[in-house]
Amino acid sequence: MSQLLNSLTTELRRGTLTLAVLSQLKTPQYGYSLVQRLENCGITIDQSTLYPLLRRLEKQELVTSTWDTTESRPRRYYVLSAFGITIYNQLRAEWEKTSQELSLLMKGENHHEPD
Repeated sequence: MSQLLNSLTTELRRGTLTLAVLSQLKTPQYGYSLVQRLENCGITIDQSTLYPLLRRLEKQELVTSTWDTTESRPRRYYVLSAFGITIYNQLRAEWEKTSQELSLLMKGENHHEPD
């Protein structure tokens, strides 16, 4: 049973991780700082999940990245693009709508009565 629960939990979290990452890229973040910010909010993300996600978001033109070589250790910073901001705002609105609908369902309220 716990294997099934783990599988379903992973499936549930997959889409929310994208939204969580996008929400933290209004200001430039590098991988480790992003992991820390998410963990501070209770969201754990493995680096083996984060970096492929960031590469996918960059390929989709939702984020851009730049290298900072001013420190002794170069860091790649990611930030939302203008397109990414637009998509993030739309995703956020969709998430809030879906969350409200699910909350009503789980409370047992039938908000939309069939005709």
